[in-house]
Formats: sequence, structure tokens, C-alpha cells
Amino acid sequence: MTPRTLLALSAAVLAFSAGALAFDGSVGTGSGTAVAAEATHDSARVHVSNAKLRRVDSIELDAESLVLRNGRKTVVESSMRDSGLTVGLLDRLLGTPSRTQTAEGDGGACFPAGTTYTWGGAIRVAALSTDARAGNAVEIRVLRDQVRSRTGKQIELTGPDGVQVGDDIADEIADASPAERVSFGSADSRAWQLLLETGWAPGDESDDDPDDDAGDSDGGSARSGTNGVSALTNETTVTVLGSPMPVHAERTC
Repeated sequence: MTPRTLLALSAAVLAFSAGALAFDGSVGTGSGTAVAAEATHDSARVHVSNAKLRRVDSIELDAESLVLRNGRKTVVESSMRDSGLTVGLLDRLLGTPSRTQTAEGDGGACFPAGTTYTWGGAIRVAALSTDARAGNAVEIRVLRDQVRSRTGKQIELTGPDGVQVGDDIADEIADASPAERVSFGSADSRAWQLLLETGWAPGDESDDDPDDDAGDSDGGSARSGTNGVSALTNETTVTVLGSPMPVHAERTC
């Protein structure tokens, strides 16, 4: 793998762990906070018993939510607009995470204040101090195919359609439209980002140059790309699943 490819993949993971913004490099005006205990949003409306939570055997990262399942049955679906619920459920299921506080501007001008929670080196959730413009209060990255629960049970980690870290998705990459994929590196050592599921339409773009907003098919700005849950690969093997993660985004802060 070339240095350029490694740099592209590393940036996608490390920028996230520092609290990088999820969508188009802009911060919105939402009320989310970085500390899970304070970021309640709608979490009071969702209650899952410990008994049901212990039956969870897989976690699926969708474009705008995290879905905890027992077989094919959904135990609970946590919106990524609710950092308190998302972090709270994972804390109850997986145990106490490692936690890193990020002050605004740490790691670069685009990084907001926030808190990054990591469970077993397998799943990372960055709770943003202020909701991103698209509406998400968290960014999520899945770095392994399994994580151990607080009771020692192995929990499968997947993206849409069961895609996991470690899978070879050469066929999916080949079948995807150019708008759904982007390549990094050179012809002899190429990595990819493949959009698995679309989500996170842009928020208010009224402050932007109208000439920049020649809308695309899902209502997004051309410069913002198409956002949702994506897979990053080393050649054609999945190394990271992430949401929100735009494809073909040209906007920078």
C-alpha cells in the first residue's frame, strides 16, 4: 500500500477520534452536548430492560442510527441525533469505555468540542458538543467485526446488508455507480470508500454561495457530496465502517 493510501485511511479514522465534524465541515446550532449524561434529547422516551439488552447479539450501523438486535429481532434502534441514548445503551451493553475529551480546535480548525468513547478498540462514538448541521449529535466508526459485551458475550458488528470489517467487497465496489464510491492511492495499490446507505441530507445552506449548491439527486449540495454510512477498504477489504461519512465531498472548512 502506498503512503498516500495509508494517509487517506488513517485520516478518516484519526480525524474522527479527534472529534472531526461529521458533515461538510460546518457546525449547526443544535442542543447536543458532549457528555452522555447531559445529552438526553429523546432518550427518556426509550427504555430497554437489562434482560432484553443481554439478549443482543449484533449491532448494525445504519446511515442515521445504531440498531441493536437479537437474531433478526430489533431490540432497540438508537438515533444518531441522540448522543445520550447511543452512548448510554453501549455503556450498558459493552461496559465502561475509554473516554477522550476534545476541546474546540484540537487537531485542527474543523474539530469541535466533544467526547470520544471507545469500546474494546472496536467501536468509537464521538459525541459532539454541538449538533452538526445535518442534525447528527454523534459520529460512529466501527473498527472490528466483533466486540465483547460486559458479560463476556461476543457481539457482531455490521453495516447495512451485513457488511463487516474484514469482508472483501470487490463485487460491491465494481457494481457501485461512480457517485457511490471514491478511490485513494494508485492503480497498483488502491483503497476505496463505498457508500453503503444514503442518509443525512444537508441542513440549512442559506449562508452558502448559491452557485455552489447545484443540488444532487438526494437533495444534497454538490460540494457536500452524498452522506450516509460508508465502508473504507484496504484494496477491497473493509477496514472501517463509518457514519456520517460523505462521498465526493469537496467542501472544506
